[in-house]
Order: sequence, then C-alpha cells, then structure tokens
Amino acid sequence: MSVRAVQRAVQLAGPGDWSLLNGWLPTLLAILGLASLLWLLIARRRTWWLRWLPIVLVLSAGLAWLITVWVDDWWQPFPDGLPTTSAVWIGVCVLAVVLFLFRLPFLRWRGRALAVVACVLAVAFAGNQVNKEFQQYPTLDTLPGPWQTPPPELAIGDKEPVLTVPAGKTVAEVWHKPAGLPDKGALATAKIPGTTSGFNARDAIIWLPPAYKAKQRPLLPVVVLMPGEPGSPEDWVGAGQLETTMNNFAASHQGLAPIVVVVDPLGGLTNNTLCMDSNIAKVQTYLAKDVPQWISHNLQVGSGRKAWTIAGLSFGGTCSLQLAVNAPDVYGSFLDMSGQDEPTLGSHSKTVDVAFGGNEAAFDAVNPLSVMAHKKFPDTAGVLLAGTNDGTYGPQQQKVFAACQAAGMNVSFVQVPGGHDWDVWKTGLDREMPWIAKQDGLIS
Repeated sequence: MSVRAVQRAVQLAGPGDWSLLNGWLPTLLAILGLASLLWLLIARRRTWWLRWLPIVLVLSAGLAWLITVWVDDWWQPFPDGLPTTSAVWIGVCVLAVVLFLFRLPFLRWRGRALAVVACVLAVAFAGNQVNKEFQQYPTLDTLPGPWQTPPPELAIGDKEPVLTVPAGKTVAEVWHKPAGLPDKGALATAKIPGTTSGFNARDAIIWLPPAYKAKQRPLLPVVVLMPGEPGSPEDWVGAGQLETTMNNFAASHQGLAPIVVVVDPLGGLTNNTLCMDSNIAKVQTYLAKDVPQWISHNLQVGSGRKAWTIAGLSFGGTCSLQLAVNAPDVYGSFLDMSGQDEPTLGSHSKTVDVAFGGNEAAFDAVNPLSVMAHKKFPDTAGVLLAGTNDGTYGPQQQKVFAACQAAGMNVSFVQVPGGHDWDVWKTGLDREMPWIAKQDGLIS
C-alpha cells in the first residue's frame, strides 16, 4: 500500500477506530498521563512535602494493597492471582485519585479544574496500561458506553427446505451460492433458559452465516463459544472481533461458515461456576443439555457430535475441555485457548471444599485430567492453544496436551505470538476456524 493510500485510510477512519493499543493515541495518553501525575505530585508548599505527601503515599499504597487482596481473595477472577503489572497500574490509578483529593483543598477554582483534568488523564493512562496487557478494548468504539448498540433479539423464522448432503460429502461439495445471498452474516441475542439445569445465564449472542439465509438451507455445524472470567458473551463481539473473523471465513467459502453461539457459563461478571455440576451451579448440564437442545429446537443445524464444537478462552478454554471430556456424546471437537490444567476457585482444597463439600472423588469424577487418566477418547479431536509469552497458562496447556494425547485424542498444541490476551484469542479463533470447519464436515 502506498503512503498516499495509507494517509487516505487514516483520514477515512473515524475517532471510534483509533487504536488504544498501538500508535499515536496511547503514546499521547502516556505523555499526558505521566505529566498529569507529576503535576499532581508536585506542590510549592513546604507542608505538602513534609506532611501531606508522605500520608498520600502511605494511604495510596494501603488502598492499592486492599484492592489487590479484594481481587485475589474475594473476587478471584484470576485463579493464579492478579498479574503484578496490573496491580502496579491499579496502584497508579489509586495514587492519582488520592493526590487529587488531597490537593483539591489547597487550590483555587482554576487550579481545581486543572486538577480534575489531570486526575482523569492519569487514571485513563494507567487504566489503558491494564487494557494493553489484556487487549480487552482495542479501539475507542469498543469501550463500554451508550454508543454500544446490542444486537437485535433473534427472530425464530420458519423452517426452510434442507440441502441434502450425501454420505461421505462435505456441505461445501454440494453447496452452490444462490443469487441474492447477503455478503455478511448477522448477529442476534437470545435467552437460552436453563430448563434442565436451573442455571440462570445471561443472554447468548448468535452469529448466523450468510448461507443460513438461503431458501434451501444447509444444515450448518455449530460452534458453542465461551468468554473468560471475568467476562461476558459480548467480549467476543468487541475485543474478540467475532464478526470480522466469521465474515472473512464466509466470504472465502461462498457464504458458508459454522453457526456460532456465544454462551454464558458464568451467570454474572464476578461469578466462578467452575463450569461443573456442583454445589455452586449445574453449568455442565446447562452446556451439555440445555444449550444444544435449545439450539437444535430453534435453529436448523447439523446433528450428531461431529457437527458440534465447544470452544473458549481462559476459563472458557478450561470449560471447553471439560465438556469435551464429560459430554463427548454432544461435542466431537474442542478448542481450548489459554485454559487451565484444572478448574479452580484459587486452590485445589478450596475448590473441592466449596464446590463438592470436601468430596475428592466427586471432583475427580469430572476433572478432565482425572477422567482422562482412566478413560480413552479416540473419537475426540482438539486444539490446545496458548500465547508464546504466556508463562502461566502456556505450561498448563502443555500439561493438558500431554494428558489428551495419552487419552488417545487427536490433538495438536499451537502457540501464537502474545501472552494471556485478546490478540492471542482472536488470532487463535481465526487461525483454527478452517480446522473447525473441516472437523465439522463443512469443508474438505
């Protein structure tokens, strides 16, 4: 691409497309944020340096420590604890706010207005440093706010005549793209009730490929996709760029692609259900019975375990392995991205005590590595994927990979550049979608 073309592309891109991860905006934010923090830190008064600043620093450190304890010991969104770098940047946010509050009484109204701006810039800078670690919000448009328009509710239409696929053939081999088919797929939301499990999940997000709009409808395979923890199905639409990945795949396969149903295995942002049937919730039943039954009843989709893939990232990756092992009659393949080697609430003992009343045998009966130690899965295929710089979950994925091989699964271990972040997961889904489509009988 020429320099002129690049300049034109930049001009056409609106503010919502500006990157929060690379380029001029995060650089400018870093400069302004650090300058603002320095401005809040420095004052002319001698009493500020001798009396107030030491109090600010001690108070900020204490509050940051309390937040870390709250996250690691109560909320526990990260089984291995809050990443150190994230804890540091949270501390910077706290410092900026405490500095602002202590400086405010000593400033005149103009100085107070400037202090507000400085505090906002410093917090925005530190917050974006955490964002850069996980790459949750790649652009301004992906930030949560009133500008986010949720997908419409799924309209359950009439059944269409079905495209017949002879035995031994893939859907692509008998499919001919009809005239007037949409160029892109469509997103929708739907409430998938926990009819059998009793689990109260948040709304699922469904992506229907262009081929689903055909008057002679192919029975497309299904990918049940899950977010991490903390997280929600919407994460795959924003940070995960699900539409881009799936529309690109459909465009290169005459409108064919798997149907993707992004489900909620958590029931809330701060929940950790372990994705098991336990004292906490019956999430395994929800994902193994309620979800596939609802999809099969409301959508025209492929039947049989070969047409169904379970996939997810981090917590959702661990969950995908759990369903592949504990519900192999439902899901014939899985994609585990950056998952753990064992479902956990923070420690093995706490997990067993809270979820199973201290019953180790009950936990072992559904823990994937324990199950695979005495049961073979020769008809299950999977991909275990991790970032090259993921020093925590990468080794755990390698341990799981070895266990899957020993259990007779047809598995591969894949690494992509990055850490434990969305750049790895959206790249991973895009990279493995052709494998999923082949595994599910969509393409050859």
